[in-house]
Amino acid sequence: MATEEDIAWFKSTFRPIPKPELPDDSVQYFVYHLPSPAPAVIDDAAETRARLLEVQRTAADLTKELLKDYIWQRESFRLEIQKDDGITSLHGRTNYGDSIEDEWVIVYLLRELSKRHPDIWIKVADSDGEFLLIEAAGTLPSWLEPEVADNRVWIHQGDLKIIKPKQETTRKVTEKLSFSEAKRIIQEEPSRFMKSPMIQEEAFYRLRNYPKQIADNLHSAIVTIPRKVAYLLHQKSAYISPAVEAFYIRDPIALQPLRAKDASGLTFKPDDLVTVSVRFTRVGFAQLKSQEFPAPNTWAGKLPGTENEKAHARAEAGMKLACGFEMLLYDPHHQDKAAVREMKLLLEDIETGDETLPTDEEIEKSWDKREDDEKWMDINFEDLDRELKGKGKGKGDTTEGGNFGDAGAQENLQRIVARFEEFLNDNSAGFDGADFIDDFDSDSDVDDDDEELSDEEEDKEASFNEEEFAKMMKEMMGMPSGSGQGPSLETPLRNRIKDLDTDEEDDTEQIHELSRQMEAELKGTGVLDLNRKQQKLTAEASSKNQTGESSNANTEEEDEDENVNINLAKNLLEALQGQAGTAGPAGNMLSMMNLRMPKDDRQ
Repeated sequence: MATEEDIAWFKSTFRPIPKPELPDDSVQYFVYHLPSPAPAVIDDAAETRARLLEVQRTAADLTKELLKDYIWQRESFRLEIQKDDGITSLHGRTNYGDSIEDEWVIVYLLRELSKRHPDIWIKVADSDGEFLLIEAAGTLPSWLEPEVADNRVWIHQGDLKIIKPKQETTRKVTEKLSFSEAKRIIQEEPSRFMKSPMIQEEAFYRLRNYPKQIADNLHSAIVTIPRKVAYLLHQKSAYISPAVEAFYIRDPIALQPLRAKDASGLTFKPDDLVTVSVRFTRVGFAQLKSQEFPAPNTWAGKLPGTENEKAHARAEAGMKLACGFEMLLYDPHHQDKAAVREMKLLLEDIETGDETLPTDEEIEKSWDKREDDEKWMDINFEDLDRELKGKGKGKGDTTEGGNFGDAGAQENLQRIVARFEEFLNDNSAGFDGADFIDDFDSDSDVDDDDEELSDEEEDKEASFNEEEFAKMMKEMMGMPSGSGQGPSLETPLRNRIKDLDTDEEDDTEQIHELSRQMEAELKGTGVLDLNRKQQKLTAEASSKNQTGESSNANTEEEDEDENVNINLAKNLLEALQGQAGTAGPAGNMLSMMNLRMPKDDRQ
């Protein structure tokens, strides 16, 4: 029998098991019933549970109403009752994979849920933390740092509410908030909440086109697939997501059945193909289309020729999809998925004769034939450059070429550019980034009477000077920064000259060193290459004597311009060669000037 000493020893060695961190690409959400003011009855667990069950039923109705035909990339939205540390709540966690839109669909559902139940308070976070604050980062007060944001951000009655610190401050806050303290504030101190229309607009900006945008997250395409695959997708369109993912993350083990010499061992043989409309998530369709996947041996000779481009594209996409279903059912890694078990049961019913595959006539008469435009996948540099410049495509512009993504992509890009311009025009922004009005890290013992820059000087420091930028670029490329001038000295050298001018010591040695640096720099640009310049002058003099046109001033100016042009071309070619075919500054600059350099085929 354990003694009191044994029990005390056990308690001293016991450590609570830490809660696991939220996996990447996942979002978790909590729904609490917190009526205000707090109920007088201490034991209100039954009332809380009843209210949460009602919220759960409303969530199910909302899902049916808004997401009737929606396809999730990985996991769906769900709410389950749980009790943690004596507190009953609704909790859910969804892995959205690569589909960020799934995360925002969940935020939209939670926000709508909060509008229908005024006594619930909702928390939502993903693997990055309080991502609603990240969306509104440019409008947040200076005290609201990620370290103190836990349990401060809530969704209530469709609004974003943030719990302020105890005392009004614009300085850094170190006070962290526990859930129990946040619960008390919600029920007893409503004045502690900050409700900012600007912050809310930024935090919920991605929801501005909901619920219409929910349908836009999907893409319908016509593909040629085995009849069994068409049957499965007709039974449940959500099977498309695990099949596409199995194709997208395939490995040698999953590919084994497709490497056989013939298709006799396949579940989805390529000998009974039908052309049907299939609904994808946009992310899934992009993953399927973007993958280079040569037809395996089991599909050899089953694809039509490239002379019929549309038929070939439909058959190729269908081949990839069928291979994804094959890998999904074969790979042991996927066998625990509910979708895999359901599909195997449906296929067993077909084998036993309990179910029959659809006929061509049935598919032709009653199945959907929708096919969406794929222009949203077309993005090239010219479109991006045009959108960044704010030009877009004018009404009279009849040039061929797709638009930059869809309307949402264009709107987001314009918003980013507007934010960047806002930053450039922000007087409080410095070279190291946007500064808060109050500097948290400043020492308290700094004298308040220190000399400060005038408004005019601050504007000059923070503003973007296009002429100065162009001058710097010319100096970097070895071009003259002004008319009739040679390559300018680098800024550090100019600063060093100023230092020497104001130095009272004997700077003879430093001046010699500076002269050597200047000579080395000028030699690097080719200005001091007298042999090359002399050869050029001789050749030009001979040419000018034949034509009778000669001018010393013009000769010197042309010499200088030609010399600079040679240096510029040399520098550009060396920069392009250094890029090794990848993106880089030189290639980007030439692209912006609509210049395309030929490929370097030298071995």
